[in-house]
Amino acid sequence: MAKKDLIAPLVVAAIFLLLFLPGFSRYQKLSAECGKLKKEIEALEKTNARLEEEKYKLEHDMEYVEKKARGKLGVVRKGEIPYKKVKEEEER
Repeated sequence: MAKKDLIAPLVVAAIFLLLFLPGFSRYQKLSAECGKLKKEIEALEKTNARLEEEKYKLEHDMEYVEKKARGKLGVVRKGEIPYKKVKEEEER
């Protein structure tokens, strides 16, 4: 009689595990993925805000545009003499 009393709860526990364990593990996996995606969204929103700010500066701040043109394109004003720094390794 003792064996029969133990079998019923074990069968119920096994059925319970078979039904709910796959769903719980899937929930854990999706929860972790959701956390990663939230972090990625935050990073992309920060990047987007930085790019929006730069876009605004490029459209409205002529000093900023001049600074970018001088730095990236090597643009010089009329009468200025451009120069290029040479690294020590390149001199040899």
